Amino acid sequence: MNILHRWLCSSSHWKHIVETQILPWTLDGLELGSNILEVGPGYGATTELLQSRVERLTCVEMNLALAEQLRRRTAGQNVTVLCESATEMSLPNAVFDGAMCFTMLHHVPSRVLQDQLFAEVARVLRPGGIFAGTDSRYSRVFSLLHLFDTMVVVDPSILPDRLRAVGFEDIHVDVHSNKFRFRARKPSDAITQF
Repeated sequence: MNILHRWLCSSSHWKHIVETQILPWTLDGLELGSNILEVGPGYGATTELLQSRVERLTCVEMNLALAEQLRRRTAGQNVTVLCESATEMSLPNAVFDGAMCFTMLHHVPSRVLQDQLFAEVARVLRPGGIFAGTDSRYSRVFSLLHLFDTMVVVDPSILPDRLRAVGFEDIHVDVHSNKFRFRARKPSDAITQF
């Protein structure tokens, strides 16, 4: 992330937006389950809010410094932080009730890797498990925030097809002017063959 982006994502302003807008909108009406995976927690604003809602939370963050910061802040709590890529997780098959990601998909550097991340999430979810998240849509301001930074915006109009291609069903995408949320379910009769 560039300097401006790092400042914003670690700010109290961003934490307030996460707490009052992003998390409530993403989780509205969802039954999370007790064992949840958070993909790409970054500075951990969502982690701090999620951990009080679930029994166990596992975070996969590929940035070593961010993973270490989050690990220190959540030591002794119900959070496990792994420093690895969500496109190749070391986690076993079919162990999580749900998986979440918040405004991070655009940081995955290619569509191919985004699809690999979706497939990995499907692999580690139990049958019937839910995958939900949110991300931003393209705008000039969003583009300026990502100068000299990774920004591969997900097109919400084709996201259902991409999620279906890796095995999800019951896919719903809701679009607002500058953001979208999605929900998808791993089929209850799914047999994990990875």
